[in-house]
Amino acid sequence: MLKNYFKIAIAVLKRRKFFTFISLFGISFTLTILMVGVAFLDKVISPDYPDYKRERSLYVTTMEMSNSKEGWLNRSDVSFYFLDHYVSRLKNIEMMAISSNARSSNAYVNNKKIVIDYKHTNADYWKVLEYRFLEGKPYTQSQIDNAEYVAVISIKTKQEYFGDEPKVVGKYISADNINYRVIGVVDNVPKTLHGLAGDMYLPYTVAKDNYNKPELMGGFNAVLLAKTKADIPKLKAEFDQMMKKIPIPTKEFDTLYSHADPYFTSMTRRIAGDGKDSGTSTVIGVVSLFLLLFLLLPTINLVNINITRILERSSEIGVRKAFGASSKTLVYQFIVENMILTFLGGLIGLFLSVFVIYFINDLQLIEDVYLKINFTVLLYSFIACLFFGLLSGVYPAWRMSKLNVVKALKAQ
Repeated sequence: MLKNYFKIAIAVLKRRKFFTFISLFGISFTLTILMVGVAFLDKVISPDYPDYKRERSLYVTTMEMSNSKEGWLNRSDVSFYFLDHYVSRLKNIEMMAISSNARSSNAYVNNKKIVIDYKHTNADYWKVLEYRFLEGKPYTQSQIDNAEYVAVISIKTKQEYFGDEPKVVGKYISADNINYRVIGVVDNVPKTLHGLAGDMYLPYTVAKDNYNKPELMGGFNAVLLAKTKADIPKLKAEFDQMMKKIPIPTKEFDTLYSHADPYFTSMTRRIAGDGKDSGTSTVIGVVSLFLLLFLLLPTINLVNINITRILERSSEIGVRKAFGASSKTLVYQFIVENMILTFLGGLIGLFLSVFVIYFINDLQLIEDVYLKINFTVLLYSFIACLFFGLLSGVYPAWRMSKLNVVKALKAQ
Protein backbone atom coordinates (compact mmCIF):
# COMPACT_ATOMS: atom_id res chain seq x y z
CA MET A 1 0.00 0.00 0.00
CA LEU A 2 2.76 2.45 0.92
CA LYS A 3 4.50 1.68 -2.36
CA ASN A 4 1.34 2.61 -4.27
CA TYR A 5 1.00 5.83 -2.27
CA PHE A 6 4.57 6.69 -3.21
CA LYS A 7 3.95 6.07 -6.94
CA ILE A 8 0.79 8.19 -6.87
CA ALA A 9 2.58 10.98 -5.00
CA ILE A 10 5.41 11.13 -7.55
CA ALA A 11 2.89 11.17 -10.41
CA VAL A 12 0.94 14.01 -8.79
CA LEU A 13 4.11 16.02 -8.17
CA LYS A 14 5.14 15.63 -11.82
CA ARG A 15 1.68 16.61 -13.05
CA ARG A 16 1.47 19.90 -11.17
CA LYS A 17 5.02 21.19 -11.69
CA PHE A 18 4.31 24.79 -10.66
CA PHE A 19 2.76 23.87 -7.30
CA THR A 20 5.56 21.36 -6.76
CA PHE A 21 8.20 24.00 -7.47
CA ILE A 22 6.58 26.55 -5.11
CA SER A 23 6.31 23.97 -2.33
CA LEU A 24 9.87 22.68 -2.73
CA PHE A 25 11.25 26.22 -2.90
CA GLY A 26 9.45 27.28 0.28
CA ILE A 27 10.64 24.23 2.25
CA SER A 28 14.24 24.27 1.02
CA PHE A 29 14.64 28.05 1.31
CA THR A 30 13.30 28.02 4.88
CA LEU A 31 15.66 25.21 5.90
CA THR A 32 18.64 26.88 4.22
CA ILE A 33 18.10 30.20 5.99
CA LEU A 34 17.56 28.36 9.27
CA MET A 35 20.76 26.32 8.94
CA VAL A 36 22.95 29.28 7.91
CA GLY A 37 21.53 31.36 10.77
CA VAL A 38 22.14 28.56 13.27
CA ALA A 39 25.68 28.05 11.92
CA PHE A 40 26.41 31.73 12.54
CA LEU A 41 24.80 31.64 15.99
CA ASP A 42 26.78 28.50 16.84
CA LYS A 43 29.95 30.32 15.83
CA VAL A 44 29.09 33.18 18.18
CA ILE A 45 28.09 31.29 21.31
CA SER A 46 30.11 28.05 21.15
CA PRO A 47 33.69 27.80 22.46
CA ASP A 48 35.98 28.91 19.67
CA TYR A 49 39.56 29.97 19.09
CA PRO A 50 41.09 31.33 21.27
CA ASP A 51 38.41 31.07 23.98
CA TYR A 52 38.30 27.31 24.58
CA LYS A 53 37.84 27.33 28.38
CA ARG A 54 34.34 28.77 28.58
CA GLU A 55 33.04 25.96 30.76
CA ARG A 56 35.13 27.28 33.65
CA SER A 57 35.17 30.97 32.70
CA LEU A 58 33.13 33.97 33.79
CA TYR A 59 33.10 37.27 31.91
CA VAL A 60 33.14 40.76 33.41
CA THR A 61 32.27 43.31 30.77
CA THR A 62 30.25 46.22 32.15
CA MET A 63 29.68 48.45 35.17
CA GLU A 64 26.38 50.24 35.74
CA MET A 65 25.39 52.91 38.23
CA SER A 66 21.81 54.10 38.51
CA ASN A 67 19.59 56.47 40.46
CA SER A 68 16.40 54.58 41.22
CA LYS A 69 14.48 57.73 42.16
CA GLU A 70 15.41 60.00 39.26
CA GLY A 71 15.94 57.25 36.66
CA TRP A 72 19.53 58.27 35.88
CA LEU A 73 21.78 55.63 34.41
CA ASN A 74 25.52 55.53 33.74
CA ARG A 75 26.94 52.47 32.02
CA SER A 76 30.44 51.67 30.84
CA ASP A 77 33.11 49.01 30.64
CA VAL A 78 34.99 48.34 33.85
CA SER A 79 38.27 49.94 34.88
CA PHE A 80 41.66 48.29 35.27
CA TYR A 81 41.66 49.55 38.86
CA PHE A 82 38.41 47.69 39.60
CA LEU A 83 39.78 44.45 38.18
CA ASP A 84 43.19 44.74 39.80
CA HIS A 85 42.13 46.17 43.17
CA TYR A 86 38.95 44.14 43.79
CA VAL A 87 38.42 41.23 41.40
CA SER A 88 41.98 39.86 41.48
CA ARG A 89 41.62 39.22 45.24
CA LEU A 90 38.80 36.71 44.88
CA LYS A 91 39.78 33.35 46.33
CA ASN A 92 38.21 31.12 43.66
CA ILE A 93 40.08 32.68 40.71
CA GLU A 94 42.94 30.74 39.17
CA MET A 95 43.85 33.43 36.64
CA MET A 96 42.31 36.54 35.12
CA ALA A 97 42.72 37.73 31.54
CA ILE A 98 42.44 41.53 31.32
CA SER A 99 42.14 43.39 28.02
CA SER A 100 41.13 46.86 26.90
CA ASN A 101 38.70 47.83 24.21
CA ALA A 102 40.25 47.99 20.76
CA ARG A 103 41.53 51.36 19.59
CA SER A 104 42.41 52.21 16.01
CA SER A 105 45.63 53.62 14.64
CA ASN A 106 46.53 54.41 11.04
CA ALA A 107 49.82 53.22 9.58
CA TYR A 108 51.13 53.95 6.08
CA VAL A 109 53.15 51.35 4.17
CA ASN A 110 54.11 51.97 0.53
CA ASN A 111 51.59 54.84 0.33
CA LYS A 112 48.84 52.52 1.52
CA LYS A 113 46.85 53.19 4.68
CA ILE A 114 46.51 50.33 7.13
CA VAL A 115 44.09 50.50 10.05
CA ILE A 116 45.47 48.69 13.09
CA ASP A 117 43.14 47.86 15.98
CA TYR A 118 45.25 47.43 19.10
CA LYS A 119 44.42 46.25 22.62
CA HIS A 120 46.29 46.37 25.94
CA THR A 121 46.42 43.20 28.01
CA ASN A 122 48.03 41.68 31.08
CA ALA A 123 50.41 38.69 31.06
CA ASP A 124 47.80 36.14 32.19
CA TYR A 125 45.75 37.03 29.14
CA TRP A 126 47.93 34.64 27.14
CA LYS A 127 47.48 31.84 29.67
CA VAL A 128 43.72 32.04 30.02
CA LEU A 129 43.17 32.36 26.26
CA GLU A 130 44.81 29.90 23.88
CA TYR A 131 46.10 31.96 20.97
CA ARG A 132 47.92 30.06 18.23
CA PHE A 133 51.41 31.52 17.98
CA LEU A 134 52.67 31.16 14.43
CA GLU A 135 55.88 32.92 15.30
CA GLY A 136 57.55 34.09 18.51
CA LYS A 137 55.86 34.16 21.93
CA PRO A 138 53.78 36.46 24.20
CA TYR A 139 55.23 39.18 26.40
CA THR A 140 55.98 38.30 30.00
CA GLN A 141 55.11 39.89 33.34
CA SER A 142 58.68 41.20 33.53
CA GLN A 143 58.28 43.03 30.21
CA ILE A 144 54.96 44.46 31.42
CA ASP A 145 56.54 45.64 34.69
CA ASN A 146 59.35 47.30 32.72
CA ALA A 147 56.83 48.92 30.32
CA GLU A 148 58.69 47.58 27.30
CA TYR A 149 57.38 48.62 23.90
CA VAL A 150 56.77 45.12 22.59
CA ALA A 151 53.85 43.82 20.56
CA VAL A 152 52.10 40.65 19.48
CA ILE A 153 50.48 41.06 16.07
CA SER A 154 47.99 39.03 14.04
CA ILE A 155 48.98 37.23 10.85
CA LYS A 156 46.75 39.65 8.93
CA THR A 157 48.70 42.63 10.30
CA LYS A 158 51.99 40.91 9.50
CA GLN A 159 50.96 40.42 5.88
CA GLU A 160 49.61 43.95 5.46
CA TYR A 161 52.47 45.73 7.23
CA PHE A 162 55.50 43.59 6.35
CA GLY A 163 54.38 42.04 3.08
CA ASP A 164 56.19 38.83 2.13
CA GLU A 165 58.69 38.92 5.00
CA PRO A 166 58.98 35.28 6.21
CA LYS A 167 59.92 36.21 9.79
CA VAL A 168 59.08 39.48 11.54
CA VAL A 169 59.99 38.81 15.18
CA GLY A 170 62.50 41.50 16.16
CA LYS A 171 61.24 43.98 13.57
CA TYR A 172 59.39 47.17 14.49
CA ILE A 173 55.83 48.25 13.80
CA SER A 174 54.49 51.76 14.32
CA ALA A 175 51.15 52.75 15.86
CA ASP A 176 50.20 56.23 17.11
CA ASN A 177 53.76 57.38 16.29
CA ILE A 178 55.30 54.81 18.65
CA ASN A 179 57.55 52.01 17.47
CA TYR A 180 56.91 48.59 19.00
CA ARG A 181 59.19 45.57 18.68
CA VAL A 182 57.31 42.55 17.40
CA ILE A 183 57.84 39.51 19.64
CA GLY A 184 55.02 37.26 18.42
CA VAL A 185 52.56 36.58 15.59
CA VAL A 186 49.20 34.91 16.27
CA ASP A 187 46.46 33.53 14.07
CA ASN A 188 43.54 35.85 13.29
CA VAL A 189 40.62 35.90 15.73
CA PRO A 190 37.06 35.80 14.29
CA LYS A 191 35.32 39.15 14.39
CA THR A 192 32.39 37.46 16.13
CA LEU A 193 34.59 37.44 19.26
CA HIS A 194 34.52 41.20 19.52
CA GLY A 195 36.13 41.34 22.96
CA LEU A 196 39.13 39.24 21.90
CA ALA A 197 39.71 40.19 18.27
CA GLY A 198 42.55 42.58 17.53
CA ASP A 199 45.35 43.37 15.09
CA MET A 200 47.97 44.14 17.74
CA TYR A 201 48.28 43.38 21.47
CA LEU A 202 50.37 45.54 23.81
CA PRO A 203 51.32 45.54 27.52
CA TYR A 204 48.85 47.62 29.53
CA THR A 205 51.73 49.58 31.09
CA VAL A 206 52.55 51.29 27.78
CA ALA A 207 49.05 52.77 27.44
CA LYS A 208 49.06 56.55 27.04
CA ASP A 209 46.23 57.13 29.51
CA ASN A 210 46.35 56.44 33.23
CA TYR A 211 45.28 52.81 33.21
CA ASN A 212 45.30 52.53 37.02
CA LYS A 213 43.18 55.57 37.81
CA PRO A 214 41.11 54.75 40.95
CA GLU A 215 37.71 54.61 39.28
CA LEU A 216 35.22 51.79 38.77
CA MET A 217 34.39 52.59 35.16
CA GLY A 218 36.90 52.47 32.36
CA GLY A 219 37.74 50.74 29.10
CA PHE A 220 38.61 47.19 30.18
CA ASN A 221 36.96 43.78 30.48
CA ALA A 222 38.07 40.47 31.94
CA VAL A 223 37.77 36.71 31.69
CA LEU A 224 37.85 35.05 35.12
CA LEU A 225 39.15 31.49 35.02
CA ALA A 226 37.96 29.28 37.87
CA LYS A 227 40.13 26.46 39.16
CA THR A 228 37.56 23.87 38.11
CA LYS A 229 34.15 23.84 36.44
CA ALA A 230 32.61 23.03 39.83
CA ASP A 231 34.04 26.29 41.23
CA ILE A 232 32.06 28.48 38.83
CA PRO A 233 29.01 28.91 41.15
CA LYS A 234 31.30 29.68 44.08
CA LEU A 235 33.26 32.22 42.04
CA LYS A 236 30.08 33.91 40.85
CA ALA A 237 28.66 34.05 44.40
CA GLU A 238 31.96 35.46 45.69
CA PHE A 239 31.92 38.13 42.98
CA ASP A 240 28.36 39.12 43.88
CA GLN A 241 29.28 39.38 47.57
CA MET A 242 32.27 41.54 46.66
CA MET A 243 30.04 43.94 44.69
CA LYS A 244 27.83 44.49 47.75
CA LYS A 245 30.83 45.76 49.71
CA ILE A 246 32.14 48.21 47.10
CA PRO A 247 31.15 51.79 47.98
CA ILE A 248 29.29 53.78 45.33
CA PRO A 249 31.74 56.52 44.30
CA THR A 250 29.22 59.35 43.94
CA LYS A 251 26.09 60.45 45.78
CA GLU A 252 24.23 60.99 42.51
CA PHE A 253 23.66 57.23 42.26
CA ASP A 254 22.27 54.75 44.76
CA THR A 255 22.76 51.43 42.93
CA LEU A 256 25.91 49.79 41.59
CA TYR A 257 25.87 46.74 39.29
CA SER A 258 28.54 44.55 37.75
CA HIS A 259 28.32 40.84 37.09
CA ALA A 260 30.58 37.89 36.37
CA ASP A 261 28.55 35.80 33.91
CA PRO A 262 28.88 32.77 31.66
CA TYR A 263 29.57 33.75 28.06
CA PHE A 264 26.01 33.67 26.69
CA THR A 265 24.62 35.53 29.70
CA SER A 266 27.32 38.21 29.32
CA MET A 267 26.12 38.74 25.74
CA THR A 268 22.46 39.08 26.70
CA ARG A 269 23.34 41.37 29.60
CA ARG A 270 25.02 43.78 27.19
CA ILE A 271 21.63 44.05 25.49
CA ALA A 272 19.43 44.13 28.59
CA GLY A 273 21.70 46.06 30.95
CA ASP A 274 23.42 45.23 34.24
CA GLY A 275 20.37 45.12 36.46
CA LYS A 276 19.11 42.06 38.27
CA ASP A 277 17.61 40.60 35.09
CA SER A 278 20.32 39.48 32.67
CA GLY A 279 17.84 39.37 29.79
CA THR A 280 18.72 35.76 28.93
CA SER A 281 15.12 34.51 29.14
CA THR A 282 13.91 37.48 27.07
CA VAL A 283 16.47 36.89 24.30
CA ILE A 284 15.75 33.15 24.22
CA GLY A 285 12.02 33.86 24.12
CA VAL A 286 12.35 36.33 21.24
CA VAL A 287 14.60 33.98 19.24
CA SER A 288 12.26 31.02 19.87
CA LEU A 289 9.23 33.07 18.79
CA PHE A 290 11.07 34.19 15.65
CA LEU A 291 11.98 30.59 14.76
CA LEU A 292 8.41 29.44 15.38
CA LEU A 293 6.99 32.15 13.12
CA PHE A 294 9.72 31.52 10.56
CA LEU A 295 8.69 27.86 10.33
CA LEU A 296 4.96 28.53 10.70
CA LEU A 297 4.66 30.94 7.76
CA PRO A 298 5.78 28.43 5.09
CA THR A 299 3.56 25.84 6.82
CA ILE A 300 0.51 28.09 6.37
CA ASN A 301 1.48 28.65 2.72
CA LEU A 302 1.75 24.90 2.23
CA VAL A 303 -1.71 24.45 3.74
CA ASN A 304 -3.16 26.92 1.21
CA ILE A 305 -1.33 25.28 -1.68
CA ASN A 306 -2.47 21.83 -0.58
CA ILE A 307 -6.09 22.94 -0.35
CA THR A 308 -5.85 24.31 -3.92
CA ARG A 309 -4.40 21.00 -5.08
CA ILE A 310 -7.25 19.15 -3.39
CA LEU A 311 -9.91 21.26 -5.12
CA GLU A 312 -8.25 20.58 -8.48
CA ARG A 313 -8.30 16.83 -7.75
CA SER A 314 -11.91 16.74 -6.60
CA SER A 315 -13.01 14.56 -9.55
CA GLU A 316 -10.24 12.04 -8.83
CA ILE A 317 -11.29 11.94 -5.17
CA GLY A 318 -14.94 11.54 -6.16
CA VAL A 319 -14.17 8.61 -8.50
CA ARG A 320 -12.06 6.84 -5.89
CA LYS A 321 -14.78 7.29 -3.26
CA ALA A 322 -17.38 6.00 -5.74
CA PHE A 323 -15.31 2.84 -6.20
CA GLY A 324 -15.13 2.23 -2.47
CA ALA A 325 -12.05 4.09 -1.26
CA SER A 326 -12.56 5.09 2.36
CA SER A 327 -11.91 8.57 3.72
CA LYS A 328 -9.22 7.08 5.94
CA THR A 329 -7.37 5.68 2.91
CA LEU A 330 -7.52 9.00 1.09
CA VAL A 331 -6.30 10.90 4.15
CA TYR A 332 -3.34 8.56 4.53
CA GLN A 333 -2.52 8.93 0.85
CA PHE A 334 -2.56 12.72 0.94
CA ILE A 335 -0.47 12.90 4.13
CA VAL A 336 2.10 10.54 2.57
CA GLU A 337 2.20 12.75 -0.54
CA ASN A 338 2.82 15.80 1.62
CA MET A 339 5.53 14.05 3.64
CA ILE A 340 7.32 12.97 0.46
CA LEU A 341 7.18 16.55 -0.81
CA THR A 342 8.54 17.83 2.51
CA PHE A 343 11.28 15.19 2.55
CA LEU A 344 12.42 16.17 -0.95
CA GLY A 345 12.36 19.87 -0.02
CA GLY A 346 14.36 19.07 3.12
CA LEU A 347 17.02 17.23 1.12
CA ILE A 348 17.31 20.14 -1.31
CA GLY A 349 17.55 22.50 1.67
CA LEU A 350 20.39 20.46 3.18
CA PHE A 351 22.40 20.60 -0.06
CA LEU A 352 21.70 24.32 -0.40
CA SER A 353 22.81 24.91 3.21
CA VAL A 354 26.14 23.19 2.57
CA PHE A 355 26.62 25.17 -0.64
CA VAL A 356 25.76 28.56 0.91
CA ILE A 357 28.02 27.97 3.93
CA TYR A 358 30.85 26.90 1.64
CA PHE A 359 30.24 30.02 -0.48
CA ILE A 360 30.33 32.30 2.60
CA ASN A 361 33.55 30.69 3.85
CA ASP A 362 35.25 30.65 0.45
CA LEU A 363 34.59 34.33 -0.29
CA GLN A 364 35.22 35.38 3.34
CA LEU A 365 32.00 37.40 3.38
CA ILE A 366 32.47 37.60 7.17
CA GLU A 367 36.13 38.31 7.92
CA ASP A 368 38.00 35.48 9.71
CA VAL A 369 34.73 33.65 10.35
CA TYR A 370 34.43 30.07 9.07
CA LEU A 371 30.96 28.61 9.45
CA LYS A 372 30.28 24.90 9.73
CA ILE A 373 27.23 22.67 9.74
CA ASN A 374 26.04 21.67 13.19
CA PHE A 375 24.89 18.10 12.54
CA THR A 376 22.84 17.91 15.73
CA VAL A 377 20.94 21.04 14.75
CA LEU A 378 20.76 19.68 11.21
CA LEU A 379 18.97 16.56 12.44
CA TYR A 380 16.54 18.52 14.61
CA SER A 381 15.86 21.00 11.79
CA PHE A 382 15.10 18.16 9.40
CA ILE A 383 12.76 16.56 11.94
CA ALA A 384 11.10 19.96 12.44
CA CYS A 385 10.58 20.25 8.68
CA LEU A 386 8.94 16.82 8.58
CA PHE A 387 6.75 17.75 11.55
CA PHE A 388 5.57 20.98 9.94
CA GLY A 389 5.14 19.09 6.69
CA LEU A 390 2.88 16.64 8.49
CA LEU A 391 1.07 19.54 10.14
CA SER A 392 0.52 21.27 6.81
CA GLY A 393 -1.02 18.09 5.38
CA VAL A 394 -3.44 17.18 8.17
CA TYR A 395 -6.03 19.94 7.64
CA PRO A 396 -6.13 19.68 3.82
CA ALA A 397 -6.40 15.88 4.17
CA TRP A 398 -9.32 16.31 6.56
CA ARG A 399 -10.97 18.71 4.10
CA MET A 400 -10.49 16.15 1.36
CA SER A 401 -12.11 13.36 3.41
CA LYS A 402 -15.27 15.49 3.81
CA LEU A 403 -15.82 16.00 0.08
CA ASN A 404 -19.21 14.75 -1.09
CA VAL A 405 -18.91 12.19 -3.92
CA VAL A 406 -21.72 13.65 -6.06
CA LYS A 407 -20.55 17.25 -5.66
CA ALA A 408 -16.96 16.27 -6.35
CA LEU A 409 -17.96 14.57 -9.62
CA LYS A 410 -20.26 17.43 -10.68
CA ALA A 411 -17.44 19.97 -10.05
CA GLN A 412 -15.72 18.62 -13.13
